[in-house]
Amino acid sequence: MMTGTTATSPLLGRTALISGSSSGIGAGVAAAFARAGAAYVVINYPVEAEAAAAEAVAEQVRSLGAKALAVQADVSDEGEVARLVAAAFEAAGQIDILVNNAGIGHGDTVEEMPVATWDRVIGVHLRGTFLLTHAVLPGMYANGFGRIINTASQLAYKGAPGLSAYTAAKGGIISFTRSLALEIGSRNVRANCVAPGATRTPILDAVPADVLEAIRAGIPVGDLADVADIVPSYVFLASEAGRHYQGQVLSPNGGDHFL
Repeated sequence: MMTGTTATSPLLGRTALISGSSSGIGAGVAAAFARAGAAYVVINYPVEAEAAAAEAVAEQVRSLGAKALAVQADVSDEGEVARLVAAAFEAAGQIDILVNNAGIGHGDTVEEMPVATWDRVIGVHLRGTFLLTHAVLPGMYANGFGRIINTASQLAYKGAPGLSAYTAAKGGIISFTRSLALEIGSRNVRANCVAPGATRTPILDAVPADVLEAIRAGIPVGDLADVADIVPSYVFLASEAGRHYQGQVLSPNGGDHFL
C-alpha cells in the first residue's frame, strides 16, 4: 500500500506488473522502478527459454530493495493473461502500475508477409495490451488509483518499410491509449504511452550493421538510445509528478521524429 513519496523514491510502496520484462526496455524499467522505491515488481516473460533471463531481472530488482516475481505468460492469450494477473495479485496484493511492454519484431514486405506473422505481431503488441489492461482495470478502479503505461514507437508516426505489422500495432496502441484515457480519467487512473526511438536492445540484434548505421546517422543527436535513456519516461509517468498526463505520448527518440 502506498504510504508516501520522496524526491528520491517517487514510487515508494507501489506495485508494478511489467510485461515483456526479461530483457531490453522492460528489464530496464523493472530495475528503475525498484530504484524509485517500488515495493513489488512482477516480471513477465513469454516462453520457458526466457526463464533464466527473467529470474536474473527479478534478482536485480530484489538487490535494489524491492520484492519480485517472474511469471511466464503469452500476453496474447486470454487465459495466460488471467493467470499472470492472478499471480501478480496473489503476490503483491494489488497492481498500481501496469506497463504493457511485451513486443516482437518481424521484417517483411506486405506482399511477402505470412498472414500468421501479421496475426502474431498484432496479437502480442495490440491484443496483449488490451487483455492486460482489461484484466487490471477493475482492481485499479477498486483502489481508486492506477497508472497504465503502454510502449509504442516513434515508427508509429513515421512508418518503416518492411515493418508494417509492427508499425500498425504500435499505432493501434497509441489510439487505444487515447480512447482509454477518455474513459478512465475520473477514476484516478492514468493511461499514457512511451514511444522510444531506436534503442540498443535484443530486438535490434538481427538488424544488419549497415542498416543500424544508417539509422544512427539519421538521428539528430547522433546515436541510438541506450535503455537508460528510455526508462526515465516510464518512471515519470508512473509517479505523482506525471499525474496531469493523460492520453499522452512521450517519445525519447533523439530527434528522429518530432511528435
